[in-house]
Amino acid sequence: MPAFPVRTLLAALALAAAAVLAAHPKAPDPYVEAVEHAGRPAADLKRDAIDHPAEVLRLTGIAPGMKVTDLLGGDGYYSELASYLVGPSGHVLLLNNVAFDQWTNNGWQARIAGGRLPNVEHQTVDVEHLPVADGSQDALLLIKVYHDLYWVPQKGDEPWTKIDPNAALNEIARVVKPGGILLLVDHAAKAGTGSAAAGTLHRIDQEFARRDFEKHGFSFLRGSEALRKPEDARDQISYKPPMLGKTDRFVMVFRRRRG
Repeated sequence: MPAFPVRTLLAALALAAAAVLAAHPKAPDPYVEAVEHAGRPAADLKRDAIDHPAEVLRLTGIAPGMKVTDLLGGDGYYSELASYLVGPSGHVLLLNNVAFDQWTNNGWQARIAGGRLPNVEHQTVDVEHLPVADGSQDALLLIKVYHDLYWVPQKGDEPWTKIDPNAALNEIARVVKPGGILLLVDHAAKAGTGSAAAGTLHRIDQEFARRDFEKHGFSFLRGSEALRKPEDARDQISYKPPMLGKTDRFVMVFRRRRG
């Protein structure tokens, strides 16, 4: 076959393929859209580069109409993103204890003031007794705070008060519906250390965490390497320089078992 007709045929095929793609454009990614939502606070945009929230939240499947709890969510960084994902027919509960409200300077107030996020509700709670109906939540977020369930406060750590981790995990299992999702992100401790670093370094062992949630009615579903930092020796405090924003973090998604 002469070379010219072949080139003509290839060009025609390329044009046809382009026409098909134009007729069926790639569906928008709701997780990217949530991150790119206009009007998000400047501090949140800065945090995005560290937390990669679109990649992390995509693991959960959070969708319009869902009910989501952001437990110990602080100023509501993830609550806001979840609010865009669940939309006006969904609902987000931002639940802090007294300490988290104080440590974040009640930053959640500015976030939801004036009906800015009408589907987000804040409550100050005791994590051992959540004011949430049984099996009512499609998803629960526990972002960099699971280790705090094991933190035994010392003098000067006020207003933090000791939490019974078993009671708190039972409450989490109670409020997430069967088949519902739990997203767990935390600062990794050295393997085999269990919860020993929770109070000193504010870190926790990943395998300990996995077994803990499996013991409390959840099945491991998937994980992600998006927040891994292999250069982190896991021997320094997670929330202070030089490790602030540079810790090795694990990401795990669990499904609430049925029955």
